[in-house]
Amino acid sequence: MKKIYLFIILIAASTTITFAQNKDTKKADDLYSRLAYTDAAEAYQKLLKKGKGTKYVYEQLANSYYFINDSKKAETYYKRVVKGKKVKPETVYSYAQALKANGKYDDYNIWMKKFTEMKPADSRSIAFMKNPNYLPKYLENVKKFSLTNMKEINTEYSEFGGTVMNKSFYFSSARNTARKKYAWNEEPFLDIYVAEIIGGTVKNADLIDGDVNTKYHEGNLAITADGKRMYFDRNDYYKGKYKKSEEGINQINLFTALKENGVWKDIQPVSFNNNENSFGQPALSPDGNTLYFVSDMPGGKGMSDIYKVAVNKDGSLGKPENLGDKINTEGKEVFPFIDSNGTLYFSSDGHMGLGELDVFYAEVSGLSFANVRNIGTDVNSENDDFAFKYDPKTKEGYVSSNRKGGVGSDDIYAAKLIAPLCDYKLNVQVVDANTKKALPGARVDLYDNTENKLATKTADKNGFVKLVVECDKQNEVLGFLQGYESNNLRVTPTNQGPVIRTLMLRPIENIIVDNKVILNPILFDFDKQNIKSQAAFELDKLVAIMKKYPSMEIKVESYTDHSGTAAYNMALSNRRAASTVQYIISKGIDKARLTSQGFGKTKPLFDCGSNCTKEQNDKNRRSDFIITKR
Repeated sequence: MKKIYLFIILIAASTTITFAQNKDTKKADDLYSRLAYTDAAEAYQKLLKKGKGTKYVYEQLANSYYFINDSKKAETYYKRVVKGKKVKPETVYSYAQALKANGKYDDYNIWMKKFTEMKPADSRSIAFMKNPNYLPKYLENVKKFSLTNMKEINTEYSEFGGTVMNKSFYFSSARNTARKKYAWNEEPFLDIYVAEIIGGTVKNADLIDGDVNTKYHEGNLAITADGKRMYFDRNDYYKGKYKKSEEGINQINLFTALKENGVWKDIQPVSFNNNENSFGQPALSPDGNTLYFVSDMPGGKGMSDIYKVAVNKDGSLGKPENLGDKINTEGKEVFPFIDSNGTLYFSSDGHMGLGELDVFYAEVSGLSFANVRNIGTDVNSENDDFAFKYDPKTKEGYVSSNRKGGVGSDDIYAAKLIAPLCDYKLNVQVVDANTKKALPGARVDLYDNTENKLATKTADKNGFVKLVVECDKQNEVLGFLQGYESNNLRVTPTNQGPVIRTLMLRPIENIIVDNKVILNPILFDFDKQNIKSQAAFELDKLVAIMKKYPSMEIKVESYTDHSGTAAYNMALSNRRAASTVQYIISKGIDKARLTSQGFGKTKPLFDCGSNCTKEQNDKNRRSDFIITKR
């Protein structure tokens, strides 16, 4: 969707740069500053052919291709830029996004890690580092929707949106060739269209009647439940005046229209419009009392944020309020939509996804929203997916995309739910395993079934934490409290909530039995000695007991299964024992209190030779923790 409407809303943020302009680049830079990226790219290419390819020219060229959604060419020229010195973090991020769009996931991971080093406090960096290799797992997730291209409504030009009101289908299109072409992508300016829904088919599209459409862009819209008032966005063009910011940019503004005798009239700008910022992509709450929109106004989190504003009884609007850090990132959050249950859907390139723009959702939670979830494939692709609309009653909706195989530059797809899309409330009480008394202050971590941490919370005065989890995913809850052995419990998928579970923690002394510290098996992968997350969870218990008893000394004994030669297994067990000791030292335990020894396959728990089962081999690959001094 970079081709037309997405970035109009954030032009000021994405084009405010310090031009390294000279007489050679002036023509190309002027085109670039006017957002004529197709023409700008051609002008910068001419400079390359003349041997005037500076770092600045390559970066401008890469940005131009990035903005018109040519990720392959963008990748080519970003690659030249990022190898140089003093590269901007956002340039690295854009390069990573282009790599991801081109399916180069390993390279994407490399450059996202570089981005996190440059901006470690950025919410995009934090999200990525929580799950740095998420893409292969993401692609394996169950599809929630099936998609069908609406070829009856799509053309060779851009179509997007999909607002249903009674038997009418409203959408945006660049098919009106009577309009002049927009320099960004050489397509006509956008208009709002309405089509009929006849027998489940959308047909007979035409421009909406009235005064909404002009010679400039009109794009996104929302209509009140009674069908009488429309909120829509267009270029800052009102009563024949085309206004620009101080930087010479014509912004997007929000307007209202009233329907009189089937015609949309009485166009009025909303109260907070201005010439310096963009306001657009309206959406209404189910009761019509809240208007959601997108803006790049000062004070936001990123390049564009989602806001809400109260709609008063007289139709006037209150003061805009940012939806906050849970929804908005340093990137772009766009195209909000609220369904009849109050669930927020939006697109973002800041939250972790498959493509350049992915669709996300967050269920309503009181006056705010719960955790942000990726809606998954097929709704999301490697390209831009946006303008998602959904009706929970019919379990059907629409999404727009510029994915491969479409009819035009952006197409509208019909979406049908095929797997549950829901969350449920999980209430966990942490108690003492012996006394059953609540343990306030305990830390509770929530993990998914691929060991990604989803949330961390602290138990209240009654030992409870309240979590929101996806109803079709298996999760694991881990509990921690000083003086207690950490513990975990698995939560099986359900679509019935709330679910109440009890997590019992034993006093840490309970893991001392005779001359050993008894942990759950420390499992190693075949032929490996690295400490897995499961092993770290168990070893942290040993760390806790050694911190409580500072004179305690431990000998780590490590064993292998029967695979391989005796010499090989002896060396492997020594490496595993040493790796275990190094982990414990990394947690603050003096190395003088630790020794290690590997025994290879000399002392198996199951002496089954080459006939061992997988479970027996797993248990033979173990570690024991001997107390040599108390």
